[in-house]
Amino acid sequence: MQHQLLQIGAVTQRMTEQMQQHYRIHVLNDIDDVPAFMADTGKDISAVATNGHDGVPDDILQALPNLKLVSGYGVGYDAVNVPALVERNIVLTHTPDVLNKDVANTALMMMLASSRQLLRDDAWARSGNWEKNGNSPLTRSIENATVGMLGMGRIGQCIAEKLQAAFDCNVLYHTRNARPDLPYQHVSSLVEMAEQSDYVVVITPGGTATKHLVNSEVLSALGPNGTLINVARGSVVDEAALVEALQQGKLGAAGLDVFEQEPSIPQALCDMPNVVLLPHVGSATIETRQAMGDLVTENLNLFATANKVISPVPECQSFMQHNGKHWQQA
Repeated sequence: MQHQLLQIGAVTQRMTEQMQQHYRIHVLNDIDDVPAFMADTGKDISAVATNGHDGVPDDILQALPNLKLVSGYGVGYDAVNVPALVERNIVLTHTPDVLNKDVANTALMMMLASSRQLLRDDAWARSGNWEKNGNSPLTRSIENATVGMLGMGRIGQCIAEKLQAAFDCNVLYHTRNARPDLPYQHVSSLVEMAEQSDYVVVITPGGTATKHLVNSEVLSALGPNGTLINVARGSVVDEAALVEALQQGKLGAAGLDVFEQEPSIPQALCDMPNVVLLPHVGSATIETRQAMGDLVTENLNLFATANKVISPVPECQSFMQHNGKHWQQA
């Protein structure tokens, strides 16, 4: 039996071919009259393929009475109304683990680019300043630096491991609860961790619980020689406070892969030479994005053939356990 799937956002040709094995695909962006489509076909949709940016709009979700699975592309899922899914026993999956290393590498890349003034020295070399004016000013090393991790999930642990192995960094972390299984020092206060750190790396989920967790007090605590790195969600950092701290010299530098109003970036950040900016590309390598796409389609196709999924989000695991004959984790 061929299932009906609603696709929200773009996918690769490889993903389309894999999904077509078990689904008739309806692409939301290609539907001319969405209300009419939902009234006619919404009841037949059993699965949705989406991403961390588009999520599933509430009006679309309400128009899919027989939806069973939302397969998300990305590790973050704050754009999805998870409580509404849980209430209806709809499973949400995401793509953890397969992107850990490249996101961690992006964090380290921005730390190095900030500390070693990559953009400034690239411009120095290209402009002829080296020949005309001699060597560029000295930069700072990240060797033996103290790095405070805001969040210590899978990606956070990968970053911490790389920092210690490659640069002998002292790693601290702040989470709501300490993790006795981890070999790093837990700091119960984010402000206190920032005070002790040369760098703060933001790698915590987005959403209302973490909105503006990094505020002016945290930035001031990090200080004029400190650097903020954000590879999580733009909402975690108070962007206005960040701009002010950088402009006033209360914060030394920043490396940002995410922003509050993506893809819009405040011009003030673009104008600052001590800020490294990336267009949300933490996991954007060919290899990792293919692995993420494969996990999306594996979740979809396992659901279609065996009522199983590989990577449900934690919020869905409880009702899956209570409905074992209907749902299983592969």
